[in-house]
Amino acid sequence: MEDGASTTGTGARPVSLSVSAAPPEPGLYLVATPIGAARDITLRALDVLNTADLLAAEDTRNLRHLLDIHGVPVRGRRLLAYHDHNADRARPAILAALSEGKVVAYASDAGTPLVADPGYRLARDAAEAGFAVRALPGPSAALAALSVSGLPSDRFLFVGFPPAAAGARRKWIESWQRVDATVIAFESPRRVKQLLENLCESEANRSTVICRELTKKFEEVMRGSAAELVERIPAEGLRGEVVVLFGRPEPVAADEGSLRVALEGLLGTLSVKEAAAEVAARFGLPRREVYALAVEMKRERE
Repeated sequence: MEDGASTTGTGARPVSLSVSAAPPEPGLYLVATPIGAARDITLRALDVLNTADLLAAEDTRNLRHLLDIHGVPVRGRRLLAYHDHNADRARPAILAALSEGKVVAYASDAGTPLVADPGYRLARDAAEAGFAVRALPGPSAALAALSVSGLPSDRFLFVGFPPAAAGARRKWIESWQRVDATVIAFESPRRVKQLLENLCESEANRSTVICRELTKKFEEVMRGSAAELVERIPAEGLRGEVVVLFGRPEPVAADEGSLRVALEGLLGTLSVKEAAAEVAARFGLPRREVYALAVEMKRERE
């Protein structure tokens, strides 16, 4: 077997793995960083952080602390902050470094860059300008939570952070509520109770998992229905970093009573056409049939 090759033990062909630590080629390297345990950093990430010409990060203090932990010297290299509030000002400096044939490493505060992270436009602009963009895979709170949740992992949807305002949060929930997949969200520990309360308004029995402080000393995984977990969360919320996962939706009965209840909640804010389209999608029914019922209900109100 070649160096660095491995097998699955099932008769599959070996997977060739490179163990080379050669200097990276010029380009933008998106470096995944630990979400709690500093030793979760990969060897390749340390190689790139040690050799990059320019180091960019959401918070340069966090990156410098990570470098100190692993004994990676800065050696006078520039540490450039790149976050939501200065991205438009900082991006030209990074692109200029790439145009000079330099190696640029970008690290998020924790986890995989571009996952609920401001690096999207940086990676897009670098790629559109013809520069190499490389991912250094590693820690990810979303995937770590999915792994320990016990929920189906064959199909999942990451939906990021919910809106803070209650009305916008309800619409956000409706946008993924009927998707046939495990749904993964990040949430402020102070608002996770409110998030589940909003879900319980329409789906109290939804299988739910809350992962708190993943990879850290006080790691906790809470499992149950949305209603059960609401009761377990104190009024002031939780502490630490939180990932919330929702199991696949239960089949919804498509009888006329259920359709009327669903339409009743929408006709006050949406047009007949819009309400019918949303309910038809939710129940998997032809839009024409639901539209006819919505028109009838509208007439009954008049």
